[in-house]
Amino acid sequence: MRYRLLAIVFSLLLLPTQASDLYRALGEKQGIDDLMASFVLEIAADERVIEHFEKVDIERFHRMISQHVCELVGGPCVYEGANMIEVHTGMNITRSEFNAIVENLITAMEQHQLSVATQNQLLAILAEFHDEIVAR
Repeated sequence: MRYRLLAIVFSLLLLPTQASDLYRALGEKQGIDDLMASFVLEIAADERVIEHFEKVDIERFHRMISQHVCELVGGPCVYEGANMIEVHTGMNITRSEFNAIVENLITAMEQHQLSVATQNQLLAILAEFHDEIVAR
């Protein structure tokens, strides 16, 4: 019982460190803002998905996605936007469009010379939103 409790405490102590390590690997708030700006530019140049963003306030989108990513990776930000289901309901995003957006993010991460490990950590966190985004 005692070892089980120690294991739980140890696990809880590790979680924030891992998240904050990812936050630092992404360049903290400024790095995330810059990465998301590149990501938005990649989306804007992608004819496969741009139709979903034609009526979007791009500055707000950039601010919200930067804030959300910052929070998700353990940064000091607090995401103030709607949940992913609310945001994507009615957009009818297909699996191939979702994959195109992922490609856009990978391109942006490569432009920022993020390590493959850092890219994979961020992609793993964001992949959890797949079902909240696709076919809504």
